[in-house]
Amino acid sequence: MDLARLWHLAAAFCLTWLLLKALQLHRRRKELLKSLSSFPGPPAHWLYGNMFELLPYSVVFKKTEQWMLLYPYAFPLWFGRYFASVTITHPDYAKTLLARADPKDRLTYPSMIPWIGKGLLVLDGPKWAQHRKLLTPGFHYNILKPYVTLMAESTKVMLDKWEQLIIQQNSVELFEHVSLMTLEIIMKCAFSYNTNCQLDRENSYVKAVFELCSLVFEKLFSIFGHHDVTYWFTPQAYRFRKACKVAHRHTEKIIKERKESLGDEEELQKIQQKRYLDFLDIILCAKDENGIGLSDEDIRAEVDTFMFAGHDTTASGISWMLYCLAMNPEHQGRCREEIKSILGDRGTIEWDDLSKMTYCTLCIKESLRLYPPVPGVSREIAKPITFFDGKILPEGTMIGVAIQLIHRNPNIWIDPEVFDPQRFTPENVSSRNSHAFLPFSAGPRNCIGQQFAMNEMKIALAMTLLRFEISPDALKPPPVPIPQIVLRSQNGIHLCLKKIM
Repeated sequence: MDLARLWHLAAAFCLTWLLLKALQLHRRRKELLKSLSSFPGPPAHWLYGNMFELLPYSVVFKKTEQWMLLYPYAFPLWFGRYFASVTITHPDYAKTLLARADPKDRLTYPSMIPWIGKGLLVLDGPKWAQHRKLLTPGFHYNILKPYVTLMAESTKVMLDKWEQLIIQQNSVELFEHVSLMTLEIIMKCAFSYNTNCQLDRENSYVKAVFELCSLVFEKLFSIFGHHDVTYWFTPQAYRFRKACKVAHRHTEKIIKERKESLGDEEELQKIQQKRYLDFLDIILCAKDENGIGLSDEDIRAEVDTFMFAGHDTTASGISWMLYCLAMNPEHQGRCREEIKSILGDRGTIEWDDLSKMTYCTLCIKESLRLYPPVPGVSREIAKPITFFDGKILPEGTMIGVAIQLIHRNPNIWIDPEVFDPQRFTPENVSSRNSHAFLPFSAGPRNCIGQQFAMNEMKIALAMTLLRFEISPDALKPPPVPIPQIVLRSQNGIHLCLKKIM
């Protein structure tokens, strides 16, 4: 009898919880429908919203570009019945949002926390401001300057590999090689850690990052992915946890070895005598006004964040940049001539050369317009927002800035699909909306490492074009861009390389 009563009580409790949850979700949907009522958008299925219309991932950009033309400025997208995000496709709307320091959204970024922790990418409020202030000195002009030599060394290793590969095969798939190169660069520059990862084609960290990016994006389109409890039991969650362990082993090794060297009196003196500390020195030695340093958890979060953000986004930018120049040989030739005129008889690139690469910079910016490494960023607004046309969204609304769509918006750019570096001449830039071009986002939460990335892209471009003529592999289908946190190609980026004698 007592057991039966216990079962009845348990059943009553479960039913009550389910009823309360259903009422909570019903209320949430009513509030969403009300707040989004002034933003027309594509019709959404009553259960799964717009999710299946964005599958497979290869159609995401084509489909959203169609919606951008039908619903100018911004439109809502539904991820299931109870989650929706307003997608911004116009620079005037983006300008209003990015001028604020709202926290990141609670749909995408929390999925990354088990991987990169609560570092600069996902933090908000006073702690984000503290970390940003603390880490900014790591990207000071005088710190970036000696990195040029390190970047050039790693780029040379990659180009030497390519020279050997083209003896045996017609073309090279860029992403794999460029990712290893940018990983080696961030390890040497930010962490003063030398590695031969470029010579290891099966690098476990790079593989883990590819897997994690893919899984985080897939989670958005999974009904089970919207709740941690249901997601935990899926095969994808198992793969995610396994890949996190690989990534964490990698960063923990770097932190452990540096901490050990800081514990050595002689090594500590060497570090303290440096005129400028590297990124890892800063976060390990930093103290607040009370003399308290970052916790071990904070340190690992920032190392994990910068390890990912410092290599994967740049790898995407360099790969798509080379693809754009392969597809546009006239611009490729002009860049090559500019580089030759700057370097003269020198075989090495130096810091002062980077500012002289004016036409190359135009081409890099145009490739970043067509293929932004981070195709979108999103926020959950902490207070109501009013846009220039008077439309209002309430506190708690999730808003995504579709950088890829803004960069291809035909109301902003003439012939947006055409590769035209002249768009970025000073006179053309001055006559354009300040938020029409957002490869590094904008406002207080813009990319802290954008100058580092631009320098790396210039060096990779210059050294590649001095060594090879590049062209698309006619035997392979053209690359299909897909968003997986960073912009990747579903089928790789395959280029033919011809050694310049």
